[in-house]
Amino acid sequence: MKTILRAAHAPRFDIPGVTFVGMASPSRGSEQLCTWKIIVAAGHETDSPHTLDRDEVFMVLSGSITLSGDMLGPGDAVVVPAGGQIALSNPGATPAEVLVAIPAGFTATMADGTPFGTPPWAK
Repeated sequence: MKTILRAAHAPRFDIPGVTFVGMASPSRGSEQLCTWKIIVAAGHETDSPHTLDRDEVFMVLSGSITLSGDMLGPGDAVVVPAGGQIALSNPGATPAEVLVAIPAGFTATMADGTPFGTPPWAK
């Protein structure tokens, strides 16, 4: 059975400089894949990188971001392999919107080695 995810009802999760808009996840009808949109504030810089135990794909919808040193603009995508460091910033003067996809059940680890687990937007 298909699940329709309406943008108006998507859960939002805010951390400093980034809003996560949850879309597909195990709690929202997808057993194998998670997707969400991130809105990265203008001028945002991540204070420390993190890693994930699965490949993660970032697709820029609007604005620009720097992901682990690489500048990306609208239409660009990058695959960060499992274990690769992820440090996200928005050097632009406007917010950036990015679609993210990753297999369900992934876990994150902070730069200092602290396990973070699966974030709430992916549950």
